[in-house]
Amino acid sequence: MNQKDCLLLDGNCGLCNRVAIILHPRLDNGKNLRFLTNESEEGKKIIEKLPLGEQKADTVYLIRNGEPYIRSAAAIRCLLYLKWYYKIWYPFVWIIPKPLRDFVYDIISKNRHKIFPKPDICMIPSLNK
Repeated sequence: MNQKDCLLLDGNCGLCNRVAIILHPRLDNGKNLRFLTNESEEGKKIIEKLPLGEQKADTVYLIRNGEPYIRSAAAIRCLLYLKWYYKIWYPFVWIIPKPLRDFVYDIISKNRHKIFPKPDICMIPSLNK
């Protein structure tokens, strides 16, 4: 793989910041994953290349081996970058039907700003250093 895969998150979201901070130290050493914000210049360029129906600024994106994944598909595939004892949960979560996964994802997405306040400082870009 020439280029690292990318996880794009909302930099103004407290939940997204917490997720990135929790994921980063649990990454499998051999995995290439960059963390970007949707609002960054690079993040915007990646999102602009996606099909119009997938260009929602208020969601999580995962670009894995050049393939874009959004919403629950992106969130669940993040397990594949983690150490084996997290990764083993992937098939169990993946068998949940996509409409149900996206329904739960949408509920969390709509309420995340109420539950998790906006961070004072976005930590997502600093995780790539």
